Parts: sequence; structure tokens; C-alpha cells
Amino acid sequence: MSLKRVSGTLGLVAFVAIISPYAVADDVGWYGGANVGESRAKIDDGRIMNGLAASGYSTTSISNEGNSTAFKIFGGYQFNPYFALEGGYFDLGQFGFAARTVPPGILNGNIRLNGVNMDAVGILPITQKFSAFGRVGVDYAQAQDSFSGTGAVNVLSPTTPSKWDTNYDFGAGLQYAVTESIDVRAEAERYRINDAVGNMGDIDVFSLGLIYRFGHKAAPAPAPQPVVAAPEPAPAPVVVIVTPPPAPHFQKYTMSAMELFTFDSTELRSSQPKLDEIAHALNHDSSIEHVMITGYTDRIGSAKYNMNLSERRAVAVKDYLISKGVDGNRLRVQGKGFADPVVKCTNKKRADLIKCLAPNRRVEVEQITVERRIQ
Repeated sequence: MSLKRVSGTLGLVAFVAIISPYAVADDVGWYGGANVGESRAKIDDGRIMNGLAASGYSTTSISNEGNSTAFKIFGGYQFNPYFALEGGYFDLGQFGFAARTVPPGILNGNIRLNGVNMDAVGILPITQKFSAFGRVGVDYAQAQDSFSGTGAVNVLSPTTPSKWDTNYDFGAGLQYAVTESIDVRAEAERYRINDAVGNMGDIDVFSLGLIYRFGHKAAPAPAPQPVVAAPEPAPAPVVVIVTPPPAPHFQKYTMSAMELFTFDSTELRSSQPKLDEIAHALNHDSSIEHVMITGYTDRIGSAKYNMNLSERRAVAVKDYLISKGVDGNRLRVQGKGFADPVVKCTNKKRADLIKCLAPNRRVEVEQITVERRIQ
């Protein structure tokens, strides 16, 4: 039995049209995982018919089993955000055929394929959680064949051909970080195989899998940063001094993105006491105009993605203030992405880097004229 190439090519679709620079976390360390999916082989009917003809049989029909279930178990080490080495065990499943002949008889053939592989994996970060990857490497696979006949077809050799051989494999896929420790993966691969009876062929595998990264822990949310001079035993009312009129005092509120939003999100958390305080001040002083709301992110992810995220977060704050009665014409929004960082970090671990960069993920509200009543 011979295996031929499945028509079509495996396109590396995730690696095109992505040419902007990236600033990503150095995600290094050990990981392990498993994939399961469908394997496909092309069975060479012509070679089967020629072999039967050489033995004095004519073939009336051939039925093939060219699809099977495949799985693999693997482990690897990621050296930096762009490169890893990965190896493991794979089972490509079982394929077969049944050829009906004249004189009447049936020739049955089956092949089972498994082995080990070692691949170099190139990684392309797209966003903070989403990436594409490609792989190329070597496999050491075993092909186990079995043949049997019924009716007029006799299989002369009772032995089962078996062969181990070294060949190449390659593939591409997409990966998404569900948490700091768990990723989901979808990929397409091709394995070059020796079928143990003198023929070479390709097995294509399409699979889904899970990855667990060892030693990663989610970074805790930073403590809320105070924006007032000193804490008070109870919330102090925000008032506008009318008599005597004070000199204008422009106050800038800086709020951590972690106290406003969940990680990598633009949806505000349910409780927003600082935004309520700003809304109270604006609603009690109609002279305050042109209030600027500015969103910032950290440097993790592409510049385009972070600019969009910072703008959407600034808009979310504006919408919240409008919901509290503030006239939207008094509010301006802008996003500055990862510009004007408060801190600079060089941490290698992804979780440590995210924690260190927390002060850069913020929203600033400027040009609010506010005075506090002194108790």
C-alpha cells in the first residue's frame, strides 16, 4: 500500500500582512500539551491494481479508508517571544483498503503509523493574547502494515511488514492565551512517511489542543492609587467654592486601568467611586469646560492595537460620566497608546513584566476646577 500527497498546500496564512513592529512580553519557560484531530492520507489505487494484475487478478472495485483520528502529546521550551523547541509522541491513526478481484476474492490492506518528532517553532505575536506560529522538524516514525485475502486471493507471506524511518514534518497554526498558564491551539501539519513496502507518502493532520505553561502565575491587580492628599474617615463632599471666589485650581485625576477595567478589556468595573466624584464636581460647576480624558496602555502588544485600546477606554470613561448627568459636549477624549510611560521595565517573565508595567495602564482626567471643603 502506498501513500501519496494530499492535493493542495498548507498555507502559512497567519504570517502575512502583519509587518508592524511589536513590543511583547518575554514569555520564556517550559510547557506541555496535547492535540487531537483528523488525519488524512491518499491511497494509491493504481499501484494496488498493478500489483494484483502482476499476480493474475483483475480489480473490479477498491474501497478506501483514507481518514483517521490522530493525536499527539508534546513538551517544549520557549526561549523568547519568537522561538521555541518542541518534541513529543504522535499517533497518526490507521488507514486501509479493500480490493475486490476476478477471480472472485478480496485483498485487504491496513497501515498504522506512530512515532516521535522534534521541531523548531517560530512564533509571531499579533496581540497580547493572540499569536501565529510555524514549525519544521524531523520525525522518526514506524509504519506497521498488515495484508489478508479471502476467496481466490491468497497472501503468501504471513509476516507483517514494519519499518522505522526518519523523515521531515512541518506545519502552521494559531494560538490564544486563555489565562497566563493555559493556551488553546489550532494547527495543520504534514508528516512525510515511509509505508514499509517501498513507498513514500504524506499524512496531513488538522487538530486542536491545549497547552499548559509551567511556573506562570497571574499578576495580582495593583492596589488603587490614591488621588487625594490624605485619606478621610468618611467620603468628603466635593463642592465648588462660590464666595469668596478662589483662584482656579486645576486638578488632574489619574486612575489605574486595573481599578477601572478588567485585563485587556474596555468594560468598566461595576463600582467607580472616583468617576462618581468627578461627575459630582462637573454637575455642580457648569463653568468647567473642555475636560480632557486621556487613555494610556503599557507596551505589551502592537502599537495599532494599544492605540485602539486606549481610545476605547477613554470613551468608556466619557460614557460613564454622561450616564451620571454630565453634558457630553464638555468632555473630550483621546488615546495615546503606550506613549508617555510612567515606568520602564526590563523583566523577562511575562507575569512579572505585566505587574511592573501596571502604572503605565491608566486613564487621566484633566482641567477639573475643584476645591475640597476643609473640615
